[in-house]
Amino acid sequence: MSKTLFDKIWDSHVVEVVDNGPSVFLIDKHFIHEVTSPQAFDELKRKKIRVFDPKKIVATVDHNVPTLNQHLPITDKLSRNQVEKLKINCSENNIELYDLGNPNQGIVHVIGPELGITQPGMTIVCGDSHTSTHGAFGVIAFGIGTSQVAQVLASQCLLLNKPKKMRINIDGKLNKNVTPKDIILYILSKLGTSGGTGFFVEYSGNVFKKMSMEGRMTVCNMSIEMGARGGIIAPDEVTYKYLMGRKFSPKGDNLKSRIIDWEKLKTENDATFDLEYSFDATDIFPMLTYGTNPGMGIKFSEKIPRHTNQSDIKALKYMGFKAGETLIGKKINYVFIGSCTNSRIEDFRSVANYINNKKKSPNINALIVPGSQNVLNQIIDEGLDAIFEKSGFQIRQPGCSACLGMNEDKVPPGKLCISTSNRNFEGRQGPGSRTILSSPLMAAAAAIHGKIVDINE
Repeated sequence: MSKTLFDKIWDSHVVEVVDNGPSVFLIDKHFIHEVTSPQAFDELKRKKIRVFDPKKIVATVDHNVPTLNQHLPITDKLSRNQVEKLKINCSENNIELYDLGNPNQGIVHVIGPELGITQPGMTIVCGDSHTSTHGAFGVIAFGIGTSQVAQVLASQCLLLNKPKKMRINIDGKLNKNVTPKDIILYILSKLGTSGGTGFFVEYSGNVFKKMSMEGRMTVCNMSIEMGARGGIIAPDEVTYKYLMGRKFSPKGDNLKSRIIDWEKLKTENDATFDLEYSFDATDIFPMLTYGTNPGMGIKFSEKIPRHTNQSDIKALKYMGFKAGETLIGKKINYVFIGSCTNSRIEDFRSVANYINNKKKSPNINALIVPGSQNVLNQIIDEGLDAIFEKSGFQIRQPGCSACLGMNEDKVPPGKLCISTSNRNFEGRQGPGSRTILSSPLMAAAAAIHGKIVDINE
C-alpha cells in the first residue's frame, strides 16, 4: 500500500500498538520552555522518576521574558520564578538550556530550525501549540499539554491515536505582494477554525515548492489555527540548502547520506488522503483579519461580511467594526512585527525594504522583535537596525513579546494593533486589546501611513 509523507514518519516511530487503543509513539526531540515545563518536572519529582533521555531535550526561555534590558535581573516576579525554575530543572537533569544572554536563545520554534536541530523525518513535540512550525522540514511536530510533557520527559514516548490525513494543494501564480502569511490566512478563511480538526495536513503544489523555508515555517506554524494537529511539507532541495552549515546539521558525506534517506520520505504518487482541498493561487491576495479568531479573514480590499452567528457578531462588536465596511483607512495605534510566525530574517528584510527612507506615522507605536539572538545579529550585520531606527521603529530583544502579552509588551485596552502573530483572540495582546493579523509587509505599510492601506496601489 502506497504511503504519504505523514504515514512514513508515523509508522517508523510506532514502538508498540496497544490492542484496541493508542500507539506508543517515539519522540525524537523535545523542546521545553519556562511556562509549561515546571509542573511536569514537579510531577516527575513526586513520583521519583528520572528524565529518560536528557540529550533529546532542548530548553530555552521565550514566552514571558522581557524584551528590554535582558542583561538585568527580571523584575516581574512570575517570569523571574519561572525562568529560575527552568534553570534549576535543566541543571538537575543535565538538559541543554539556552538562557537569557546565551547567543542561541530565542523563541523555541525559531531556534530549533536555525540551529539545525530540526531535521526531516523527525518527530518533535513541545508544550506549545505552534510546534507545528517544524513541520516545514518534513517533520511530524505538534504541541502537547503539561501532562504529556511529563510523559515525554519520563519515557521519550507518548500514547497517541493516529490522526486522519488531509492534503491542501495550491498551484498557479501568486498575485502581487502575496506572502506566505497571506496564503495561510486565506486557507483559514476558507476552512475556518475547525476545518482541520482531527487531521494532520500536508501542503503541496507549486506554490509551496517555490516557497522559502521561512515561508514554509509560517504556513505550518498556523496549521493549528484550523484545528489541525499539525502541518507538514515534503523536504526538498530548498530544505537541504537551508540546513547546510547549521550548528547541529549533518555535515559532509553524512549530510549526503541523510539527503538520500530524506528523499524517500515524499508522498508516493498513488497514496491517498482522507480529505483533499485544492486552491488557485490567483484567488489569493494580501489578507487581513477583522474578528477575534484567525479564520475571520478577508482580502485586504474586501468588505467585512455579514454574520448571523452570535459569536461572530460579538467579535465584530469587540473589534469596533461593522459588516459591510472596509478595513482600508482604519487608523492603527500599534504595530507588532515578531512572534514564532513572523520573526525570522526574511520577515525583517521585507519590512526594511518597504520602510527604507520613510518615517512611521507619529500615532504609531511600532515594535520589531526578532525571534532569536541570531536573527538580531543578522539584523545588525545587514544594517537593517539603522533602517528601523531611522524610520522610528523600536527594536527589542528576542522573545514572544506582544504575541501573547505575557510580559510588559502589551497593547493597551481599546487600542488597535496590526500584528504579524498567529492569534487575534480577545485580549490576546493585553486586556481589552484589539488585533488585526497580517503579513509583515501589510504591517509595515500600516506603520508608515498610520492606517491600513491598499498595499498594491
